[in-house]
Amino acid sequence: MEIEDVVLIGREFFAMALLLTAPVVAVSLVVGLLISIGQTVTSVQEQTLSFAPRIICVVFILIFLSNWYLTTLQNYTLGLLTHMVELVK
Repeated sequence: MEIEDVVLIGREFFAMALLLTAPVVAVSLVVGLLISIGQTVTSVQEQTLSFAPRIICVVFILIFLSNWYLTTLQNYTLGLLTHMVELVK
């Protein structure tokens, strides 16, 4: 196994991690921003108010995208295992 192979595997890993976390982070960011704007407009300054809607939205997005998550992870794992078998040969 060469250093180029290790770098390739690491780069693919970080790209996959970014791809899988981006939808959840984006939804949480948008919901938090909307709640913050609503709190500013209504002058309600409760710190814990944004947590429940964020958690609910993140759970819904995880349920909605679960098929895509599983397919993406399965393809990544199969590609990684195939690449590792090719490296051993």
